[in-house]
Amino acid sequence: MNAYLAVGEVLKPQGISGEVKVRPITNDPMRFEDAKELYLEENGAYSPIQARFVRFDGSAVYLRLQGVEDRNAAETLRGRLLYVDRAHAVDLGEDENFIVDLIGLRGEDSEGNPLGVLTEVMQPGGNDVYVFTDKKNRRETLVPALKSVVLKTDVEGGQMILDAKRLGEVAVVNDL
Repeated sequence: MNAYLAVGEVLKPQGISGEVKVRPITNDPMRFEDAKELYLEENGAYSPIQARFVRFDGSAVYLRLQGVEDRNAAETLRGRLLYVDRAHAVDLGEDENFIVDLIGLRGEDSEGNPLGVLTEVMQPGGNDVYVFTDKKNRRETLVPALKSVVLKTDVEGGQMILDAKRLGEVAVVNDL
């Protein structure tokens, strides 16, 4: 598991004084109000950067970052992800996982049939949808993340077990 979790993407500079517009990629955008230290990744290394919350505007967050004093410096951050270290991540409830920890799990139904690797978690609204990709059999299986479907999630073991009967009722299988 990665020690850092992405919480936002720098979209662009805002104004001329180094402020940046950030698209939150967290379920709790309000976390930026209390974020004092974020991280930037470069070549696999994470460097801390002090952050100061400025404001929310619609779905965007505006931040001032230490050492980013003008528009040119802010422009160099365009497209970069901002991270928090796992120690300062939000607390998860029982049976909750960070999406980044789910990506890469091997999916299998309760009868031992492989579904492929979890490659994406879509969030269309009511509940998440897991996308399992089986490159060998050239198929993609979309599964709603329901407790009646997901029997076991073993992040450490790299596996997710899904109810075979419920899969037949709710899963969508597409050819690749």
